[in-house]
Amino acid sequence: MAWTVPGLLAVVLVAALLTAMARGYALRRQLLDQPGERRSHAVATPRGGGIAIVVSQLLAYIGVGVLFPQTAATLAVFSAGLVMVAGIGWWDDHRPLPALPRLGVHVLAGLLLGALVWHWTGEASSAGFSVLLAIALINVWNFMDGIDGLAATQALLASVAYALLLPAPVAGLALILAAGVLGFLPFNFPKARIFMGDVGSGALGYLLAGLVALGLGTRSAPWTILLVPLAAFLVDAGLTLAGRVFRGERWMEAHTQHLYQRWVKSGCSHVMVTSGYALFGVAGIVLMLVFTWLPSPWNHLAALAWAAAAAGLWSVLRNKVHR
Repeated sequence: MAWTVPGLLAVVLVAALLTAMARGYALRRQLLDQPGERRSHAVATPRGGGIAIVVSQLLAYIGVGVLFPQTAATLAVFSAGLVMVAGIGWWDDHRPLPALPRLGVHVLAGLLLGALVWHWTGEASSAGFSVLLAIALINVWNFMDGIDGLAATQALLASVAYALLLPAPVAGLALILAAGVLGFLPFNFPKARIFMGDVGSGALGYLLAGLVALGLGTRSAPWTILLVPLAAFLVDAGLTLAGRVFRGERWMEAHTQHLYQRWVKSGCSHVMVTSGYALFGVAGIVLMLVFTWLPSPWNHLAALAWAAAAAGLWSVLRNKVHR
């Protein structure tokens, strides 16, 4: 459509401008992530830049709702969940909150998304899956947002993957997310001048869960295929968390046991680690598109095989780097 390219460029520019403004605000308010034993950066860095991605998406949704009134109600409900997740993250960036209130808000936002899926499909299983996925991805993106560019590049690649995989209306929302992340990324990679903070990491998890839920709603791909672009983060966060629970550690505390953190501690640069995850993500996108051509159940088996390969690679690499 004629408005697509100018609209996406506007999202990029809005996100970039708001990121610059967020950086100035964080410096004035001294909202800084300080280096420490459980951090992967060496200098104090402003946080909260992810608010720019959130606002760029909300403004874009208003525009889409005006152009396509039939989408307005769905976008309004989804935006309410996004505001909830981003709002509690913004609060936490300013004044750290206990885990339980944050989780409660995440659950409510996930239930909103699940209600939308139920409305679209009438399937309780898809709705329940969407609720759990939203809660999981909000926290996974928070866990994995620890080095320059990692969470942003993975979100960018995943949104591009969904733009290629899903039908036109949903693909447009995926491109809007990619544009918002693209406007933020130069401030965060290759050298972070601002971190996205909980306001951004949680919001990205929720936005990506929304794209997966839309994919379920359109029945354009099975859930196994839809999770392929998220494999790197799901495997690293999931297996690391499982290991901490198994060892009886205080798994809710901050730590540096994820694979990406171990790589950095072993002497790899943030650029090298983020690029390694990005290469894995690109391979996942290519395979995802191949898997969609396979008949059932081979497409499911291929996606599960990719997840198993990712877990095996995680185990091998984790054992090669220092603790």
